[in-house]
Parts: sequence; structure tokens; C-alpha cells
Amino acid sequence: MSLDKTALRKEVFKRRKIAFDAGNSLPAVHRLLRLLEPHRGKPVAGYMPMRSELDPLVAMADLAVDAPVGVPVIISNGKPLIFHRWSLEAQMVDGPFGARVPAEGIEMIPEVVIVPLVAFDRFGGRLGYGGGFYDRTLEGLRSRGPVYAVGYAWAAQEVENVPLEPTDQPLDALVTESETLVFTR
Repeated sequence: MSLDKTALRKEVFKRRKIAFDAGNSLPAVHRLLRLLEPHRGKPVAGYMPMRSELDPLVAMADLAVDAPVGVPVIISNGKPLIFHRWSLEAQMVDGPFGARVPAEGIEMIPEVVIVPLVAFDRFGGRLGYGGGFYDRTLEGLRSRGPVYAVGYAWAAQEVENVPLEPTDQPLDALVTESETLVFTR
């Protein structure tokens, strides 16, 4: 299955780059904020966009008015992510794998997680970068209580079926620049 996933990632990265270059992300920000309105006031984790990922920072700044917002920090391979508090004013430094992290490492535990991804399908499946970080993290967070996981991606990242493994954690919803999908379990 890893060969299938590798080929799929390569194909979708190309499509994601084309969507990124077209640059129409504002509708996605509005959709994300509408979807998360019932969760306003809950701690949220977003992410610092890298390369051609859809940028959640405007939505994160809006949500930070009412609750703590964090970004992921990689501790080491094979471990779940932790989240450090973020704000627009936070001093950011380079973390592992090139992701920016807050210099002041104040840990927080999210109840809502905005999840970056490589590919998604209409069943709540997501294909990540291959490290399993978000799957381990969501599994751990969900073992403590409800966690709302929202994929955030360009519409061009949709595939017919994501090849899933038993450890893959499903999304509760997905937002693109053109639509919002809510998955029922």
C-alpha cells in the first residue's frame, strides 16, 4: 500500500501546487469559520502552512479572540504531536521538519483540530505526509474525549478513495475553497 500512497502523494502534490498558484483561498477561510462557529470558545489547533498548503492563519487569528489556539510541534518520529499556544504576535522559530513553532513553548490541548493533508475523499479519509503524526495525535486526543477534526485543503486534493489503514483517523469535516463536507460516523 505504501507504493500506492507514494504515487498518490506525488500526483496530488502537483494538483495542490496548481490550486495554490491560482490563489483563491478566501472562500475557504469563510467556510472554515462558518463551520467552526458552534465550536467558538473551544481550544483550537491549526497549523503553520508550508509550501502549497491551504493557509489557515486568518481563521486561526479570528478564533484566537475567543479561545486558545495552538500549532503542532513534532517531538520525534513515531510520537504524537503536542501543541503550543500561538498568536499573530508570537515569535516563531524553525522547528523540526521546517515547520515554524512558537519560541515560547506553552502547551495546550485542543478540542478542535484543523488538519493539513495531502489528499482526501468524500468519506472522511485523509492522506497525510506519511509520518502518522496526526493519526497518533487524534487517536490520543480522542481517547480523552470528543475532538472535532477538520481537514483543510484545496478542492484539487480530492481523490476517489484514500487508501486507508486500520490506524488512520477519520475526519469529522473537510473544508475547501469550494465546499464544506461534514461526515457522519
